[in-house]
Amino acid sequence: MTMEQKPQEGENLIRGISKNGGVVFYGVDSTEIVREMERMHKTSAVTTAALGRLLTAASMMGMMLKSRSDSITLQIKGGGPAGRLLAVSDGSGNVKGYVQNPVVEIPPREDGHLNVGAAVGRDGTLDVIRDLGLRDPYIGQVPLVSGEIAEDITSYFAISEQVPTVCALGVLVNKDLSVQCAGGFIVQLLPGATEEEITALEANIKAMPPVTTMLSEGKSIQDMLDMALQGFNPEILDREHVAYVCDCSEERVKRMIYSLGKPEVEKLRDEDPVAEVHCQFCDKCYHIDLGKLLEEWPAPQQEETQPETKQD
Repeated sequence: MTMEQKPQEGENLIRGISKNGGVVFYGVDSTEIVREMERMHKTSAVTTAALGRLLTAASMMGMMLKSRSDSITLQIKGGGPAGRLLAVSDGSGNVKGYVQNPVVEIPPREDGHLNVGAAVGRDGTLDVIRDLGLRDPYIGQVPLVSGEIAEDITSYFAISEQVPTVCALGVLVNKDLSVQCAGGFIVQLLPGATEEEITALEANIKAMPPVTTMLSEGKSIQDMLDMALQGFNPEILDREHVAYVCDCSEERVKRMIYSLGKPEVEKLRDEDPVAEVHCQFCDKCYHIDLGKLLEEWPAPQQEETQPETKQD
């Protein structure tokens, strides 16, 4: 195996490809991301696992974007007690997320694992929204398969993008609700893959233990790449350090209030002169003086008019 880049401390997201270019691999150790999410949202064990898996998938799908200024949003409405789940990634793989009901208590599955599917629900959709800086975002929607997240991501790629994909996600939550480890990988077949390669890849992935088992045993994302693409002479194309990053700011909150229109903001000011706005991604609270905001209201932009020309 040849390595184009040496790993640097803190790099936790990689993209690799088979030597002949037929198979691409994305993998992330999202342990610190999910720990930060749990710290911010105070999630119960099963919602930590659910939103943690969605954040892990979003981070890898963010790395698939062509530009770092692009973004991708994964939204699940499954009808379960957790309510709506949202994960947003930028083009570098940094993520932020939200769950409507952070505390859900339901019995585990028969095998003892957290019942993520029951918390998320199975009667709903997975929406994938790509903002590529164009006038309108690209939106793909597929019905949920299981609510367990990984199977739903796999289904999205198969149905919406016609790309054969394997997605594995895992979050291991300790009894004290702290996150022991989290991570995942996505393997995709590119056009031109042979039947022999497909068979070999399927055998490799089938032989791999669960993601959380590998991480608990000290295996790295690069180890997972080597296992998934054994026999394919994989090369690592990119390495990134990704984290839970919320880009909210007072300026963005003000722009959001401006978008309501001046008459609506005047009504809000009359009800309460100070608006209290909570960021759903990091729970930071902003207090905006609406009277002052109205005094600073930007002047409307005048459209340029062309002088009329007199025709004979």
